[in-house]
Amino acid sequence: MKVLGIETSCDECAAAVVENGLVLSNVVSTQIPFHAKYQGVVPEIASRMHIQWIYGVADRALKDGGLKSQDVEGVAVTAHPGLLGSLLVGLHFAKAFAWARDIPYIGVDHLLAHLYAARLRLKETEDTTAYPEYPFLGLLVSGGHSAICRVDDFDRVSVLGTTIDDAVGEAFDKVAKFYGFGYPGGVAIDTLAQTGDSGAFKFPMPNLYKKGKDGKDHSYDFSYSGLKTAVVHQLEQFRVKKPEAGSGAPPPETPASLAPSGKEAADIAASFQKTAIDILLRGLFRAADDTGITTVVAGGGVAANSYLRARLAEEKGLRTIFPPLELCGDNGAMVAGIGERYLLRGDRSALSETASARVKAFRKHYP
Repeated sequence: MKVLGIETSCDECAAAVVENGLVLSNVVSTQIPFHAKYQGVVPEIASRMHIQWIYGVADRALKDGGLKSQDVEGVAVTAHPGLLGSLLVGLHFAKAFAWARDIPYIGVDHLLAHLYAARLRLKETEDTTAYPEYPFLGLLVSGGHSAICRVDDFDRVSVLGTTIDDAVGEAFDKVAKFYGFGYPGGVAIDTLAQTGDSGAFKFPMPNLYKKGKDGKDHSYDFSYSGLKTAVVHQLEQFRVKKPEAGSGAPPPETPASLAPSGKEAADIAASFQKTAIDILLRGLFRAADDTGITTVVAGGGVAANSYLRARLAEEKGLRTIFPPLELCGDNGAMVAGIGERYLLRGDRSALSETASARVKAFRKHYP
């Protein structure tokens, strides 16, 4: 079944065509240059850019796949979660396309789509035996969400642990913005950390009680507000190694606007990245031990992080599967892929369906 997938949940305007799990085309138009000067996504700008781009991006996806509009047999679109204005652009485009062609359409969950990305094939000759079988542990890591899940089928996901405040990608962006490391923060810090010493600073790990005052189990949850505060406002308290002369470290009590540079900047980035990823892995390893599930599938933009990939590759007791780098960030292929599964099962969305900015299951409060 040839399915057109539309993704506009944030600042990536994306469309793709998938057939039987094979990606025929995958077009992603990034808005990074439009948001870079603000060091973050501006929702109004994002939705307006989607309006301008969505037709051209979808048309390019069809052409790249060697298809015409009449060849498409179904449409899938991200309906939640995300920026409401951005979501509505994609949702209304998908509805109009499906209505005009008199074909079925389905609104899908952006987060479930990320967890499905590792099951897609980029080439017809790819060996499908390398793809994950159910059940597996899903590690969902992005700028908006961070969660550890038990995945029993493409649409049967149980959230075991999640962030109680910032998502991991959000923490990367905020630290990068404070120190002027660049935008997007995840890519900037990962690149900078390659030449840094991850032992230069020893930042704190959050201590979440197994049973909070709310009576819920927080064994697999994580928090990033404390780490963010330590890196941004209490840096010198956690310094382990003194900076070398000429390393680019500003003197103590220097205003934060005088950003570190050179070796000092790389050391901050490497130390922060190590702690941020180790927080994720602590909960993931606990979940693997407790459930006995040894296959881990990662999804989301932070799944492209080099330190995360290296650490999981070292774990001999776990089989970790990552999507191709081009399918880690927001993309239309993951939407079309999971949408194809729904449509083949006979699921359909009504034209009256609307978008939703949040999904409650992927957020927790503590205690």
